[in-house]
Amino acid sequence: MKLELFKTLWGHEGSLEDAARLCKKSGFSGMECPVPTDASEKNGLISILENFQLELIAEISTETPAGLYVPRPHRTPQQHLDSLRSGIENCLPAAPRFINSMAGYDGWSLPEVLDFHSGVLELEAEYDIPVSVETHRGRSCNNPWRVRDILLELPELKITCDFSHFCVVAERLVLDEEPEILTLCADHAFHLQTRVGYSQGPQVTDPRAPEYEEALLAHERWWDVVWKSQIKRGFEVSTLTPEFGPDGYLHTLPFTCEPLGDLWEINQWIAHRQRERFTELFTLDTTI
Repeated sequence: MKLELFKTLWGHEGSLEDAARLCKKSGFSGMECPVPTDASEKNGLISILENFQLELIAEISTETPAGLYVPRPHRTPQQHLDSLRSGIENCLPAAPRFINSMAGYDGWSLPEVLDFHSGVLELEAEYDIPVSVETHRGRSCNNPWRVRDILLELPELKITCDFSHFCVVAERLVLDEEPEILTLCADHAFHLQTRVGYSQGPQVTDPRAPEYEEALLAHERWWDVVWKSQIKRGFEVSTLTPEFGPDGYLHTLPFTCEPLGDLWEINQWIAHRQRERFTELFTLDTTI
């Protein structure tokens, strides 16, 4: 199994061409981003991907105001499924490798959640494209216990593991005390987002700082479990998006709002560190 890195466009302030150049310079295989609904912008994205020989992970957020990620309140599972269908149809011309979806609503009952994710599987089969549902606050997969309940009922569901959200929802490095849930998540992991969360937030100020070493090492233990599961399941490629981002995630100074870190520098660091770790762990023995 080989590891391929993808650059998130969340927090990228330059042009698409700038993002593509950064991908090539840093050894990334592609970009993870929403596909524009405007035809001209969509064609521009497709052209840049082709020109730079980059792949795409298409990001779809269901029932969300344009440019935002938090879902509208009190929408039904069917409304979210209709939103996902529209998003899939919009992104198919860009030929994404797969879809990463921030999907559903955290206020639903378990029957509603299961009904929605059953519909996700039906859409995945209808359009013949992998759909991976992200573990994310505000969404149906917002905590480890709800994700456990979903996966036990719907074993075909694919998930994107962003464990940072679990940490802030539970106010602790929760997967260290829930090894069975960690294993279950790993066995359904289709994609990995490597942001480091901690007990009071989804993003540490800087993962290189010694005060966040415990959180960093915990996440890395969890990511190792994902990789080992993917190898056992026969994955030829594991995809990883380093996703330290803005919008309240990146810590800033009071009053001036000056950022306390450079997102691209941090994302490159976490990506290259994981690539080195992956190589050390799995190059010599992929039978683990």
